[in-house]
Amino acid sequence: MAKVIVGLSGGVDSAVAAYLLKMQGYEVVGAFMRNWDSQLNNDILGNNWTGDICPQEVDYNDAISVAKKLDIPLLRVDFIKEYWDNVFKYFIDEYKKGRTPNPDIMCNKYIKFDSFAKFAKNNGADYIATGHYAKIIHNGDYSILKKAFDDNKDQSYFLSFLSQEQLKNVLFPLADINKSEVREIAHKLDLSIADKKDSTGICFIGERNFKEFLKNYIPAQSGTIVDIETNKVVGQHQGVFYYTIGQRKGLNIGGIKGSDGKSWFVIKKDVKNNILYVAKGDDTQYLLCDEVYVTDCNFLQNISYNKLIVCKAKFRYRQKDVEVEIKRNDDNTINVYSKTLLKAVTNGQIACFYNENDEMIAAGIIDSIFREGKRIELN
Repeated sequence: MAKVIVGLSGGVDSAVAAYLLKMQGYEVVGAFMRNWDSQLNNDILGNNWTGDICPQEVDYNDAISVAKKLDIPLLRVDFIKEYWDNVFKYFIDEYKKGRTPNPDIMCNKYIKFDSFAKFAKNNGADYIATGHYAKIIHNGDYSILKKAFDDNKDQSYFLSFLSQEQLKNVLFPLADINKSEVREIAHKLDLSIADKKDSTGICFIGERNFKEFLKNYIPAQSGTIVDIETNKVVGQHQGVFYYTIGQRKGLNIGGIKGSDGKSWFVIKKDVKNNILYVAKGDDTQYLLCDEVYVTDCNFLQNISYNKLIVCKAKFRYRQKDVEVEIKRNDDNTINVYSKTLLKAVTNGQIACFYNENDEMIAAGIIDSIFREGKRIELN
């Protein structure tokens, strides 16, 4: 009987994933990962932060409850240092550069499917599994990563930096069912977490007042908000790092004499001079581009060099796919071309590319954007 260790987070998805694997005849073991400790990380920084502690103990107790109900063993493992070194430092460093990173993707690459995978192997596992909504097809040493059946919950985007080696011994039991079915199964099993709210926020850190959370690691530095069209000061910010390209809410710009009532949007962050540039209207030209340069690419399928390929692209989670052409330049970079203008493409975020069968081709970090051949400066 093949042994699979499931990452039990204390949520409903991983709980049902463990149940489904058990029904399929696997020897199932649960494992709870503890990757964040606010007080310990505060000590590392030498700060005197009195912020709240993540409710990981609540999640751990929920994981214990699930394991007992499913009659499976539960292990516990800490990857606090690994998370800090490989995910959180990257997260903060990117924000300091004025970019907008995606820590969840790096968490999967370095923690769940690396540190955790090694832990599972050392504990005799043939496979690891999680409650991700994604589909994987194994064909010998080659694996195809696809979107899940439930398009509304599909999380393949967050798995886009996994290598072929990392995908080799992975199972995604929720590939072919939707969220309502997962809840229904949890209720039939009488799991205490059947109606537990889905986790949101930063991977393993949870829901926070994002700006206030960042202030603990990137000190606030107030500056001016400038209308890029008129070069006039229209407001004050607490730190350019706390904003993202295309952001509308939370700018606190209002009551400007002669204003046409249109909303303001962040279109550029001048980190060096601590200036936040904005423009009016969600159709502003400053948010639009037709070419994207992507670096640090992960190729899940072999595609030719210097050849245009038609595919679908996703430039941030929850965004609808758009048809584009991509050209692989080398083993590290991709040029993306779109016939329709792309809105609020943000450097530091992840771009994912899928073929017509919803199979992931490649992914990479958005480095820069262009319109009609001219580079648009974002920071």
